Amino acid sequence: FFFFLPTTDIMTEWDLKICCMGAGYVGGPTMAVIAKMCPKVRVCVTDISQKQIDKWNSEELPIYEPGLYEVVKESRDRNLFFSTDIPKEIQEADVIFISVNTPTKTQGIGAGRAANIKNCELCARTIAEVSTSDKIVVEKSTVPVRTATAITRVLQANDKGLKFQVLSNPEFLAEGTAIKDLLNPDRVLIGGQQTPEGIKAAQTLVDVYANWVPKEQILTTNLWSSELSKLVANAFLAQRVSSINSISALCEATGADVSEISRAVGMDDRIGKRFLQASVGFGGSCFQKDILNLVYLCETYGLDECAAYWNQVILMNDFQKKRFSEKVVAKMFNTVTGKKIALLGYAFKKDTGDVRETPSMFVLRDLLQEQAKIHIYDPQVKREDMWLEMDYTCHINHDNTPNLDASVTTSLDAYSACENAHALCVLTEWDEFKTLDYDRIFKSMAKPAFVFDGRNILDHAKLREIGFEVHAIGKPDPLTFNDL
Repeated sequence: FFFFLPTTDIMTEWDLKICCMGAGYVGGPTMAVIAKMCPKVRVCVTDISQKQIDKWNSEELPIYEPGLYEVVKESRDRNLFFSTDIPKEIQEADVIFISVNTPTKTQGIGAGRAANIKNCELCARTIAEVSTSDKIVVEKSTVPVRTATAITRVLQANDKGLKFQVLSNPEFLAEGTAIKDLLNPDRVLIGGQQTPEGIKAAQTLVDVYANWVPKEQILTTNLWSSELSKLVANAFLAQRVSSINSISALCEATGADVSEISRAVGMDDRIGKRFLQASVGFGGSCFQKDILNLVYLCETYGLDECAAYWNQVILMNDFQKKRFSEKVVAKMFNTVTGKKIALLGYAFKKDTGDVRETPSMFVLRDLLQEQAKIHIYDPQVKREDMWLEMDYTCHINHDNTPNLDASVTTSLDAYSACENAHALCVLTEWDEFKTLDYDRIFKSMAKPAFVFDGRNILDHAKLREIGFEVHAIGKPDPLTFNDL
């Protein structure tokens, strides 16, 4: 006897059907983990970009994240699907996640600070237009507080008598550890209207996460607390980075060592050790965008002192990036014109290929203005992505910057990037940079050979023994201080 079991892609007995609008850094990994941990939940990630969906359905995913490929491969075509047929997936879904980009506005009211929620509103309008049954709609994108009001009004304006419940379920992922964060989250936050219908909708989402997250780590709040919590969490983390970076400048001026300061301060349980590593600055898609959003919200409600307080976190980060570039020029005899400089690392942090707001981009911009010859090596960053972000954020492109390709070379490995270079700058804390053969690199470089460690990951004493002149963030310079 032969028994033919139906394949899961045509299976109809699902406990729940989820559609996610947006196949980016948040939507893709989040839905992949939900599918992995909830085999009786059908999950479909949708996007208007056929190219993006094709990549999710291929062996080369559109984003790099440790462990992501394995999670996707396990569930893909079982209960995890990727599609551009957005109307069909919306109609079939019980729960719809909105996980689209909410960039900082570049023009108009609030330009440079306010978040543009156009994409969220477009999603809500599409949901209202094509839905044929009641839905739970979940904000996954990072949005200004009270965005749910706008989404709710758009949804309620449908002329079919449909009822929608809007929830807020912000993500707290760190790129590079996103899969680990999703599988073992510190907390899951779900905000909803405090009505019987809202509480019931929130419980539906609680039940999904409860498949693998302990109940005590699933927090339910009102909508506005949930929306604001995401902005505040990122603001607090960025504030810690800017705080220790401000101290790094003081350390360099006084002969103190920022690593020793961090260790001494971090051993206080009230402060803690995390996010106290001085660096060239923070980057990524969230910190700056969310703080600027918070600044704009404070200004909108007339809280100018609060706005100025949080804006200082951004100003300090800009100062740190500029300070690094200026130190490179100053230590190299006040000129880098025509000199080859190797940038090791371009992503905003290790274990990701994300270049959004990466500090490396601003260092590159400054060195280009000084007419240096820059060679970049990063194990995950694509040259195309580098130029796209450079154009979007710094307005530097091949049209307005002559000889850009000749001035910036992307190297296949660290050794070729450093060959004949006058200096190397470590700008991303990739583990492989710690174990490079620096004797070999020193011999291949122009002399004097400079190292500028923007992440404090190298053995500076050993590098000096080899013959390098080393400058690092928040570290005393032996050439300046004779009493260390």
